[in-house]
Amino acid sequence: MEVLTWRGLVTYYVLFFIEVTNRRVSLGGITRHPDSSWMEQVARNASMQDTGYLNGCRYLLHDRDKKFCREFREALEVSGVKCIPIPPRSPNLNAHAERWVRSIKEECLTKLILFGEHSLRRVVSNFLEHYHQERNHQGKDNQLLFPAPETSSRGAIRCRERLGGLLKYYSRAA
Repeated sequence: MEVLTWRGLVTYYVLFFIEVTNRRVSLGGITRHPDSSWMEQVARNASMQDTGYLNGCRYLLHDRDKKFCREFREALEVSGVKCIPIPPRSPNLNAHAERWVRSIKEECLTKLILFGEHSLRRVVSNFLEHYHQERNHQGKDNQLLFPAPETSSRGAIRCRERLGGLLKYYSRAA
């Protein structure tokens, strides 16, 4: 993602993990320089014993980008996660991740001018909350992935907005 800074446009890389079964997206990190030491640290964080979002996962599918270096793969293999690169030029094998990237770009990132890394982090985290709790998913019968518990089926309709009204969610007030 291109972000405006005092030095001009700077490219930031967003690393995310998505579970295919329930489509939960976890943010691995955001950086300007995804070198091997950063990727190794992200792999360690993702596979931590109690708090890692790759706990219980046996496989990690990823594209053939050189950023998925040997250190990244070895750090995951130590925790029991086998890295499997998808074949070249086959985005359909990684369709859920491709769709998430398209969603965040079309619904948020292309409609905003971001100033610095902090604004990019804020937008991505707000979109993740919206994606998980407030956005209907056609592939899941137009249901919410992880809805907040409803308090009432009666009452006035209320609108919750994120990112200055760019993302909206309507629900009934208690």
